[in-house]
Amino acid sequence: MDLEKRLTDLVEKMYGKTIRECSDGQLYNCVLQLTKEEMEDKPVISGSKKVYYISMEFLIGKLLSNNLINLQLYDELGQVLEKNGKKLSDIEEAEPEPSLGNGGLGRLAACFLDSIATLGLPGDGIGLNYHYGLFKQVFRDRLQRAEKNDWIEKNSWLNQTGTSFTVAFGDRKVTSVLYDIDVIGYDNGRNKLHLFDIESVDEELVKEGIDFDKTAIEKNLTLFLYPDDSDEEGNLLRIYQEYFMVSNGAQLIIQELKEKGCDLYRMDEYVAVQINDTHPTLVIPELIRLLTWEEGFTMEDAVQVVSKTCAYTNHTILAEALEKWPLEYIEKVVPQLVPIIKELSARVAKKYKEPKVQIIDKDKIVHMAHIDIHYGYSVNGVAAIHTDILKETELNHFYKLYPEKFNNKTNGITFRRWLLSCNRELAELLTDTIGDGYKKDAKELEKLLAKADDTAVLDAIEGIKQQKKAALAVYLKEKEGIEVDSNSIFDIQVKRLHEYKRQQMNALYIIHKYLEIKGGKKPVRPMTFIFGAKAAPAYVIAQDIIHLILVLSEIVNKDPEVSPYMKVVMVENYNVSYAEKLIPACDISEQISLASKEASGTGNMKFMLNGAVTLGTSDGANVEIHELVGDDNIYIFGEKSDTVIAHYAKADYVSKDYYEKSPVIQEAVDFITGSQAMAVGHKENLERLHKELLNKDWFMTLLDLEDYIKVKDQAFADYEDRTAWKKKMLVNIAKAGFFSSDRTIEEYNRDIWKLK
Repeated sequence: MDLEKRLTDLVEKMYGKTIRECSDGQLYNCVLQLTKEEMEDKPVISGSKKVYYISMEFLIGKLLSNNLINLQLYDELGQVLEKNGKKLSDIEEAEPEPSLGNGGLGRLAACFLDSIATLGLPGDGIGLNYHYGLFKQVFRDRLQRAEKNDWIEKNSWLNQTGTSFTVAFGDRKVTSVLYDIDVIGYDNGRNKLHLFDIESVDEELVKEGIDFDKTAIEKNLTLFLYPDDSDEEGNLLRIYQEYFMVSNGAQLIIQELKEKGCDLYRMDEYVAVQINDTHPTLVIPELIRLLTWEEGFTMEDAVQVVSKTCAYTNHTILAEALEKWPLEYIEKVVPQLVPIIKELSARVAKKYKEPKVQIIDKDKIVHMAHIDIHYGYSVNGVAAIHTDILKETELNHFYKLYPEKFNNKTNGITFRRWLLSCNRELAELLTDTIGDGYKKDAKELEKLLAKADDTAVLDAIEGIKQQKKAALAVYLKEKEGIEVDSNSIFDIQVKRLHEYKRQQMNALYIIHKYLEIKGGKKPVRPMTFIFGAKAAPAYVIAQDIIHLILVLSEIVNKDPEVSPYMKVVMVENYNVSYAEKLIPACDISEQISLASKEASGTGNMKFMLNGAVTLGTSDGANVEIHELVGDDNIYIFGEKSDTVIAHYAKADYVSKDYYEKSPVIQEAVDFITGSQAMAVGHKENLERLHKELLNKDWFMTLLDLEDYIKVKDQAFADYEDRTAWKKKMLVNIAKAGFFSSDRTIEEYNRDIWKLK
């Protein structure tokens, strides 16, 4: 039956209407049903060995367009709807965005699932079905407020499976409910994202904002991603969540192995378990517990097979971001795991005397990453420089013990979403120019380099960028109430907000520019600075940075002398859907971190793929972008990682020294607590941030500020040579192919999983 007939019949059955008579919301429900039926017709990918990718976050974004593209139905359905007076883009807007993740960790997991299915590899995700996700961000009085993000509707991508498990904690037992979301590969079969929920969850528990009783575990377990962990109750809830996820995952893995008739003593021949960051670490002792308690294994046999089954991805160089739990917390939540963790720790202590590699340290703190490294068979970093730093400094003691376990897997993104879906105009131009082979083999984008001097192609790339900027300007006016000039330079920084991501460096540049304009130095072309990020509710300094940006937005945008030359926008509730509008419209992609501290980044890859030019530090995947595009097509500033590591080692960085030596730095920093900012902002927030920069500045913002100003000014000046800039755009697009998540997953499979 043809697509139009099927949709017509569905619309009639569900609403008793024609396609033309339906609202966009009604049509969304019909198209959702149609797409789910199409996906169910695709075969489940199978093989003799399967990967289970366990992650606290899967930032999957809206799924309709992505699934239609992977089913190769997007264009046909778009034509059917257009014929009936409807637009597929309008129907996509009616879809709620699943709130199952927040930052790069979750977006990477989503891209990886897409690529695993696209490559025809058997592999499922395991996570939690958060009802309210992280939170919905709203701005009031120039401060971030958190509200619950209610995304689950009656009709959704979630499929109830009827599968459930019992999970025992120290003081209670709960029953899980498993929901699956089908993950369809591009022109391939399907895998699944398994999301565990709890049948006794109670959404009514959430009263004001995102406050709720953290002790009511049977009711709160799957309400929020990363609940506030600033107190003991919050920490315990995190452990409850993590154990709930991995216990369900481990039980599911063993159940599926038994259903296939596999020998559990050879589990590693049938299964690879990828631990995405330290949150799922408890899967290791939990698998050992299930094998010893319920399957009759000896401890030795269980440890051996689990150690050959589990692999660990490290996402951070920051030691404080690697999870560590007091042993007494684990005893309160999951006492049944404590004897196993103690046994694993004792085995390490017997073999190695070095304190830095112990699982349970002298203060009775359990180091989760140490469990992963000792009792997993692979440890990978996510960018070349990141992995080198892990081996040479942060995890050097482990590297000396297990050099064979360490490997690098530079992150990647799925081009289906970050090009074919969010920038269809550019995708069509690429197809017309170099053919459509790049859709399956991203390396084919390099063919575009042959067109580096083709004026028609360069003009077309610029034309699409301008079109996307104009569309974003309309959207920002509608959503944020701020008018921006689409002919200005769009400088965009969308990063999860920590003090070490240094959005404040960008804010200080904006202050510097504002003061220059007030002093009569007008820029050649207007500039639009766009930020997007959420700050964790307990992260005070991160929220102060948001406050400063909103204060600057108020001051700059309302100043008649400055606003024609400069606008500042902090978008509200930044998410994947917002990213899909911002990324294609970006001219300059801000990728700022303190060299040696950013593991990778994936936003940098999405921006370059869409023709933005990177302005950033020599850190994470920026290093590899720099190597690929060359000095002329990227703007790198700041000290290198060796210098930064040396500063930390000697403890010789003093931010006040930089402040006192530089009138430029002094002027910008003092503006934060000056009369203009104080008139608009809150004294407490601004003074705390000012004090932080002058007395701590742990991530060395002031170290690189003058160089950042110089290099950023150069980028803005270079933008005026339109021919040269168009070539920079082309080179970035052409060289983005390396950062396909298909390539990353091929490497995971080749070196780690070895799926069959």
